Amino acid sequence: MLRSLTGYFSNDLAIDLGTANTLIYMRNKGIVLDEPSVVAIHNDIPSNKKSILAVGTEAKKMLGRTPGSIQAIRPMKDGVIADFTVTEQMLKQFIKKVTPSRFFAASPRIVICVPCGSTQVERRAIKDSALAAGARRVELIEETMAAAIGAGLPVEEPTGSMVVDIGGGTTEVGVISLGGVVYSNSVRVGGDKFDEAIINYIRRNYGMLIGEATAEEIKKTIGSAFPGAEVREMEVKGRNLAEGIPRAFTVSSNEILEALTEPLNQIVSAVKIALEQTPPELGADIADKGMVLTGGGALLKDIDRLLAEETGLPVFIAEEPLTCVVRGSGKSLEKMDKVVSTIFTSVP
Repeated sequence: MLRSLTGYFSNDLAIDLGTANTLIYMRNKGIVLDEPSVVAIHNDIPSNKKSILAVGTEAKKMLGRTPGSIQAIRPMKDGVIADFTVTEQMLKQFIKKVTPSRFFAASPRIVICVPCGSTQVERRAIKDSALAAGARRVELIEETMAAAIGAGLPVEEPTGSMVVDIGGGTTEVGVISLGGVVYSNSVRVGGDKFDEAIINYIRRNYGMLIGEATAEEIKKTIGSAFPGAEVREMEVKGRNLAEGIPRAFTVSSNEILEALTEPLNQIVSAVKIALEQTPPELGADIADKGMVLTGGGALLKDIDRLLAEETGLPVFIAEEPLTCVVRGSGKSLEKMDKVVSTIFTSVP
């Protein structure tokens, strides 16, 4: 009776705690928050006290533009917690934003996604952060499973489904059958590595320094994973390293393709290894149905074409790839009431 009453007053949440963005799904309401995983901290130098100045979109605007007393940081790195205290505060602020304040509000039950390559220590840190942020109960779900559910793949059926989730910090490759993960692998390559590769290429070839925000804009505007018939160009502003003066210059889509070759090859390699490790019967299913791409990296132009060319399999981009993981986690909230569910991952 008490449990059902508490459940009635609580807002069950699913959280995709990503390296680049944090998304929150609320039961019966859908996605209620989509903000960058960035926190701005104010350092009070005389008293040596730190306080949270802003989180999410407001904090991201401050990246690379802060004075000495303010620090804009990303507490998640490669899909796992880099700064436990700041992550906990960020979660608290996000949960507070989406949870209506009322006289009696029970602590929410939360499902959080974790990379399949994360260690038990890293998983425990994520679980502890959510509990410290005010969760009543926390379940963890692997990103590949959540992405497959969100993409609408038949995960409960005795057939092989392959999903490639290209996030900000990691790329998760998974094969799923009968509600469980048959094979999963995580490589620490994603949207951040794409941005880093563009920054390094421009520094090396142009002697210019650009920031992360500019690199991300280049990637979105003219970035490509496969050579195209049309060569696109973009004017970019940065600092000339030799002169120390801001300058404008033009880069082409072919140059960005060259810059992205190395991280893209790592993703292709991870997919090929997954196919090698997949049992033959499930491999036959994947050969028929192909693989599904999810995550922000799936929006990179022609990445599906690159993987199709390299593997010879059909490749599809999921509908709304950016929100697949959190929507899949949201669907799994219903399964929290079951005593045993194979879709959740245990933490000792």
